[in-house]
Amino acid sequence: MNQMIKDYIEAHQAEMIAMRQHLHQHPELAFEEFETTKFIAKTLDDLGLDYRLMEPTGVMTEIRGDHPGKTVLLRADMDALPIQELNHHLNYASQNAGKMHACGHDGHVSMLMMALKALLANREQIKGKVRFIFQPAEEIGQGAKEMIKQGVLEGVDNAFGIHIWTVDEAGLVNCIPGACFAATDRFQIHFQGSGGHAAQPHLTNDAVVMVSQYIAHIQTIISRATDPLEAAVLTVGKVDAGDRFNIIAENAKIEGTVRTFDPATRNIVESEMKRYAERTAAIYGGTVKFDYQRVLDPVINERRSAQLVQSIARAAFGEQSVGHLPPTMGGEDFGEYTNYVPGAFATVGTRNESKGSDFAHHHARFNIDEDTLIVGAELYAQYALAYLKQEDF
Repeated sequence: MNQMIKDYIEAHQAEMIAMRQHLHQHPELAFEEFETTKFIAKTLDDLGLDYRLMEPTGVMTEIRGDHPGKTVLLRADMDALPIQELNHHLNYASQNAGKMHACGHDGHVSMLMMALKALLANREQIKGKVRFIFQPAEEIGQGAKEMIKQGVLEGVDNAFGIHIWTVDEAGLVNCIPGACFAATDRFQIHFQGSGGHAAQPHLTNDAVVMVSQYIAHIQTIISRATDPLEAAVLTVGKVDAGDRFNIIAENAKIEGTVRTFDPATRNIVESEMKRYAERTAAIYGGTVKFDYQRVLDPVINERRSAQLVQSIARAAFGEQSVGHLPPTMGGEDFGEYTNYVPGAFATVGTRNESKGSDFAHHHARFNIDEDTLIVGAELYAQYALAYLKQEDF
């Protein structure tokens, strides 16, 4: 642990909180973070740092240390959600109708910017380069892919990211080796039959029957087709069928998501879902259009990188700060970076009922315990220094 980094961040905690509250007031949706990008760029201008504006939004900058070495990438996402905020009591509640930072990305940006300032103030201790990326569009699973296309991983040896996490008590750091966030897939399935009058079912092919039978049976893919030791979730989240109470439906559509960690399990679920769809449609005299999109790959923490995060947390905040919770079936596009370079993704708990930070992510009353921002900022900065100092990493 670097004491000067700790001291700097603690001395500037109020500044970090003020930045988070400013960003919370001005949320922007995926690939629309134009004002957020300008705000970050202005902050970097004030610090005298060169940077690159990404397309259509996002920012990349670097701090080069006084000694040669490797390059570590630190990432924060910055997009908000299409949610009307219900935290009316906050003096920093969203000012943009129907938009809200309901997942903590405002905190991520603030933590990373504070880490940047701390590292800049201690540039002489950096061995190599620290690359900072402020990424758009995590909420739609496209931001990391777009940043990678534009070259943010060129020359990078390791990557590290953080997510504020209301599941865990405030200040608790989780970073387990291996899979930590699941692969996230989306399916859209359209059954088509032939409609008609409700009093004449024998003259129709009922799409509602097709979709209901399909929904009832596909859970057996999880219970009977996949390895019971490999986790998988199949959720139908939306059903749209029929036009009127006395008309047999010609069309029925469903949408949903599949979550897995294991590539083989992912393949089995997709192929079996398609097989079930085709056979169900055929049994009932209809047809089906099957669309399955692999939106995000899982986030896989490289062992030594995860262990480094744990050791930093112990040194900086004590043994009690390190959690060992199992992986989550939630999705995160940080896995796009770890598809190419080793690295780690940590969560920092922010759950504190007394401060109203115990609502789930994406809830209209989501908020964070701002005292936990100091934990994330220090983790970012300490990880960069520690990784770059290790000769054999």
